[in-house]
Amino acid sequence: MEWTDAAAAEEARKGNQHGFRVLVERHSHALFRLAYRMTGNEHDAEDLVQETFLRAYKQIHRFDGRAGFGTWLYRICSNCCLDLLRSKKNKGEMQPAASEDGQSWLDRVAAPGFTPERLAESSQIAGILEPALKKLTDMERTAFILRHYEGCDIDQIACILGVHANAAKHSVFRAVQKLRRELQPAWGAAQ
Repeated sequence: MEWTDAAAAEEARKGNQHGFRVLVERHSHALFRLAYRMTGNEHDAEDLVQETFLRAYKQIHRFDGRAGFGTWLYRICSNCCLDLLRSKKNKGEMQPAASEDGQSWLDRVAAPGFTPERLAESSQIAGILEPALKKLTDMERTAFILRHYEGCDIDQIACILGVHANAAKHSVFRAVQKLRRELQPAWGAAQ
């Protein structure tokens, strides 16, 4: 039986574990991509996905269907990521752990169907982009990732971040402006 997110959430709310399992299987990859892009650390991303689903399971009764279930999960996940990043910043642990196989975060979360040439180019871009993304505020980085990597529209970003649409739009705009300034020397040298 193919359930919509709303139907699966309703079943999960009634205690049907299969309904929640459907939601986990449907959304875990997207949440991992978001968490990995925000933290740059595979282990943190895995933990954050688990924490997201744990919080969602405990709070499933609070999902009211005004936003899509995926949007609701993105909000939980982005909040978990922001909490972790703030915690690490306070402890002075902001350097992401290196991947065991040497792959960059962009290589690990690249869309299926990328050619080897495209992945190599993406890896080079990631080497420039990763440090620039770290210079953004947590809100700007989250808004940028949601917009340009996850394809969320401004209203979804606003809902996920718990801000007004204008604030979400402004965060994306500021992130793009800062990234342009940061990446301009690299693009100028490459041309």
